[in-house]
Amino acid sequence: MKGRSGAGGMQGGMANLMRQANQLQMKMKKAQEELATREYQGSSGGGAVMVTVKGENQIVGLKISDEVLKSGDVEMLQDLILTAANDALKKAKDTASAEMEKLTGGMNFPGL
Repeated sequence: MKGRSGAGGMQGGMANLMRQANQLQMKMKKAQEELATREYQGSSGGGAVMVTVKGENQIVGLKISDEVLKSGDVEMLQDLILTAANDALKKAKDTASAEMEKLTGGMNFPGL
């Protein structure tokens, strides 16, 4: 009889583990959906260029100060835009990583 109850206990433990995994998966999906709607701002040149991105890595806004435009320095403007965009994307990625780490307790899951 002990053999049977032991196997039954393992099945119950496995079912509990599967239920917890499903709950974690649902929480992670909800968090990913919410993170995708957030907006993040990056800037460069002391605020001369501002880029806004959504969490799904889509640029949704770009502001360039009049002073930068008047300078006529195209290379500088290109660098400022790239720097601001990369800053915003990094903020989005870092926030997503931090939120997923809260859910997973620091465990690393491939693809997140």
